[in-house]
Amino acid sequence: MKEEDKTYKRLLHKFIIACIFTIPIFIITMMEMLTNNPLFKIMGLKYWNWVQLTLSIPVVFYATWMFFQRAWRSVVTWNLNMFTLIGIGSGVAWIFSVVALFFPDIFPAQFKTEQGTVYVYFEAATVILTLVLLGQLLEARAHGRTNSAIKELLKLAPNKATKIIDGKEQVVSIDAIIKGDLLRVKPGEKIPVDGSIKEGEVIIDESMISGEPIPVDKKTGDAVSSGTINGNKSFVMIAEKVGSETLLAKIIEMVNSASRSKAPIQKMADKISGYFVPIVVGISILTFIIWAIFGPQSSYVFAFVNAIAVLIIACPCALGLATPMSVMVGVGKGAQSGVLIKDAESLEKMNDIEIVIIDKTGTLTEGKPSVEKVISANAKYPEDDILQKIISLNSSSEHPLAQATLRYGEEKKIAVKPVSNFEAVTGKGVVATLDGASLALGNEKLMEQVKAAIALDLEKQVTAEQKLGKTVSYLSEGNAAIGFVVISDKIKASSQEAIRKLQEEGLKVIMFTGDNEDTAKAVSDALHLDGYKAQMMPEDKLNEIKRLQSEGKKVAMAGDGINDAPALSQADIGIAMGTGTDVAIESASITLVKGDLNGVVKARSLSHKVMKNIKQNLFFALGYNTIGIPIAAGVLYPLFGLLLSPMIAALAMSFSSVSVITNALRLRRLKL
Repeated sequence: MKEEDKTYKRLLHKFIIACIFTIPIFIITMMEMLTNNPLFKIMGLKYWNWVQLTLSIPVVFYATWMFFQRAWRSVVTWNLNMFTLIGIGSGVAWIFSVVALFFPDIFPAQFKTEQGTVYVYFEAATVILTLVLLGQLLEARAHGRTNSAIKELLKLAPNKATKIIDGKEQVVSIDAIIKGDLLRVKPGEKIPVDGSIKEGEVIIDESMISGEPIPVDKKTGDAVSSGTINGNKSFVMIAEKVGSETLLAKIIEMVNSASRSKAPIQKMADKISGYFVPIVVGISILTFIIWAIFGPQSSYVFAFVNAIAVLIIACPCALGLATPMSVMVGVGKGAQSGVLIKDAESLEKMNDIEIVIIDKTGTLTEGKPSVEKVISANAKYPEDDILQKIISLNSSSEHPLAQATLRYGEEKKIAVKPVSNFEAVTGKGVVATLDGASLALGNEKLMEQVKAAIALDLEKQVTAEQKLGKTVSYLSEGNAAIGFVVISDKIKASSQEAIRKLQEEGLKVIMFTGDNEDTAKAVSDALHLDGYKAQMMPEDKLNEIKRLQSEGKKVAMAGDGINDAPALSQADIGIAMGTGTDVAIESASITLVKGDLNGVVKARSLSHKVMKNIKQNLFFALGYNTIGIPIAAGVLYPLFGLLLSPMIAALAMSFSSVSVITNALRLRRLKL
């Protein structure tokens, strides 16, 4: 991670240097197009050409020298790519300009200005190189952000823990904990290592592992995991797995491994260059041979100049703009629509996705427990009366599910009544007295404890809800159950429409969840998903995505939790809900600000449009130059006595750049 930071800083430094020297060269060249160039009042064109040479040296031999090294390696290994084209084109343009500056008399008249100087290409060479350097800088920044996910995960692990030594509590470093140590975990603290409960009954928030919002009741002997959060009671645990053995450490390693395993994408420009370079070089050599044999007097001079002209005109200045411009505008458009895209690679890959894996909690659903309904078993007790009794009982409870009922009561504007003799029964529910009547709210075990009878039809209703994976609490008054409350994680209103749109595009949508089979099936059936897998741990999600990828499938994963981080990193495209954890967001390639699955549809549409725009830009980047190649080779000379004017070559470069920029800006008008 430190090495990637250094790379980014080194490239940033070189980019600043390149800009400092390239901008003046660009200004000097643009001023030459003016009828009354004010620069000529200071000194003549010949001397301004010398200024351009001087300014170009730091750009070529320091800031962008690495591109020439890459170009040389690509030629030696015959692995031709964009750097081959950039290196040959900009290198030849620069060398041609230096020769023209030192030996202007060797060039034919067609290559000279009115002042007797030869046209130079310092501006073309330095602008191309600086634009390519900008692309490398943006790529380095994206790679640096990839590993931020690991930094966020490391924050989840506490640095210290309370160790019990000879009956006394002592705060120690996590590194000092060994297997078998007794540790005290206080209310609200993160559990330091993996182990089991020795003393106490508590509520643990395990959402970072399971992704499920409903906390889990734990008792003596139950397992607890590092990084999960203790509820409102202190407990003693035995350390069983420490250091790299803990579940949190394994999640960190899985994210790290998945991030490293991503192969760099083969850029379209490289593919084009692989064919374009040898063709251009071949035409250049052929041009030299034909002019040397059949050319007029000084045939070797004409041969050399025209062969060089082919290489210069073939170097597409706009190639450096083609992808970055479309990506820059596309990313900006995405941000306006609540879709944050990390880099160009993510945009390209999104267009090829075949399967979308979606986490349930916080992605398809709201990600927090909420009251779905309150049911009365008897006409004697209206639903509002049942709800008032429930929220009055829960007003003294700190359980997260109790807080869900209180929020529901506030929405319904139901007043809370004072209760007495309140008692929380761990793992069962709560009991209290309200208006002289004994009330109990909890599971079937609590009903047995308070000897409250449950009517058969009421029990059937509750069983039906539980089969759908929902949490149900009975309410009893005296010796009879009088109703119940259903708590669930509601499906987001936008989920169904988004899934339908994705399926219409031919994508398969599959749900992965840590929740139970009943809940998973209910959600899958309600949303008409193409499949689901339940009770999945972080490693299970990761391995299933690897399996799909091994079958040649292109997989996107949408999730919001820490437990999704390894899968988000492994997937071809990781899509995080902006309402989720920092770890999920850092592990993902795309973040949906609103946490709305319609953002996946928007990202897919944007990817398709941007990739189409990039292909158009590559045509513009190469089109004008390709047309100019035969003219540069001299095909018009036998008929019209015309050779390619360097001004025409410069104009072709300008037109291609303007076309690329104009075409990319069209993306701003997209409707997502």
